[in-house]
Amino acid sequence: MKNKIIAGLCAILALAAGLARADEAEIRKALTSLYGPGIPIAAVHKAGVLDLYEIQVGTDILYSDDKGSYFIQGEIIDVKSRKNLTEARKNKLMQIKFSDLPLDLAIKTVRGNGKRVFATFEDPNCGYCKKLAKDMTAMTDFTLYTFLIPILSADSSVKSKAIWCSADRAKAWNDWMVNGNQPAAASCDTPIEKNLALSQKIGVRATPTIFFTNGERVPGAIPVAQLEQELDRVAAAK
Repeated sequence: MKNKIIAGLCAILALAAGLARADEAEIRKALTSLYGPGIPIAAVHKAGVLDLYEIQVGTDILYSDDKGSYFIQGEIIDVKSRKNLTEARKNKLMQIKFSDLPLDLAIKTVRGNGKRVFATFEDPNCGYCKKLAKDMTAMTDFTLYTFLIPILSADSSVKSKAIWCSADRAKAWNDWMVNGNQPAAASCDTPIEKNLALSQKIGVRATPTIFFTNGERVPGAIPVAQLEQELDRVAAAK
């Protein structure tokens, strides 16, 4: 009897798996029909809410019914918790392996004991980056790796090169971002092209973009109090 029950359960699970694969195939077929064969579908699986399927397309997320008859472009909000489920899922999917970052291509800033470590991708002419730098003047006990990605203008590239080629890169960066003291023109080999390629590879679309050592990212500036909380949370979880 026990063996029959187990066999029955296995049959049910196999059937469910087969149906899931069929649903995935139908959704992929419908999406390809709608957007063309070049659409980069990374994965299709149950979203875990509203009986929807989650479709990962590049770094974006779409939703579908089980037949691919309807597609939804938008975000799902959990009203009770006030949590943006789509945003949380995107952030999870876009996590990186922090140890894979080529930190030698970044400006290293150390304050206090340097124990809390994070990285940013920034443009020297980014207003939000400047605000973040000014807000961080009161912070201590951290190590920050800043990857220069001049994406806003040709002048951003000029300033990035001057800062990187300065005798004290961290000081030159801070003097410009916080005090507006423009770095003296200088010439040397820079990692800027490599940084731009890296930013595209890992899907950095805005400056600043912040990465914590657990791989989580924040696409944009956040209040310094929230930054402190996140750094403490990540450090405590190690």
